[in-house]
Amino acid sequence: MTYRIAIACDHGGVELKSVVKAFLADRHIEVIDLGTNDTVSVDYTDYAHALAEFVLANANTLGILICGTGIGMSLAANRHSGIRAALCTDTYMAQKAREHNDANVLCLGGRVTGPGLAEHIVDTFVKTEFLGGRHLRRINQLDAAKQ
Repeated sequence: MTYRIAIACDHGGVELKSVVKAFLADRHIEVIDLGTNDTVSVDYTDYAHALAEFVLANANTLGILICGTGIGMSLAANRHSGIRAALCTDTYMAQKAREHNDANVLCLGGRVTGPGLAEHIVDTFVKTEFLGGRHLRRINQLDAAKQ
C-alpha cells in the first residue's frame, strides 16, 4: 500500500525532520509538514496532538513525530484512541511495530538517532505491512482499553 506521511516535530527535531522529509521526497512519497520549522522552544504536545488528529482524519496516512528523544512525542500521541505510536531506535523495531502492532505513527529522537539510521528506520516503517491475524485481536484490545 502507498501511504502519505504527515510529519511534525518540536525544536529538538527540526534538523532530523528536514533529513527525513528529503529522504521521503526522493522516494516520491507525499509529505505533509505540520511544523515546527524553528529551533525556538515549543511544546511537543501541540505537535503530537495535531499530527495524531491528522492521521486519524486521513485514510492511508502514517505519521512521523520527532522530538529530542522521541519519548515525549510517543507519550502524547498515544493519548489518542486509534493512534499506535512507536518509538523506534532501529529497523527491527520499526518492522515489528508495523507487522505486529499496526503502528501508524513512528517516533524518532532527533538528538539520539543519526540521519543515516533514521532514513533506514523510516524506510522500513513505510514499507512494512501489518500482518493481521492474531495481532489484530491485540490491536483491538489496545483500542478497547482507551475507551
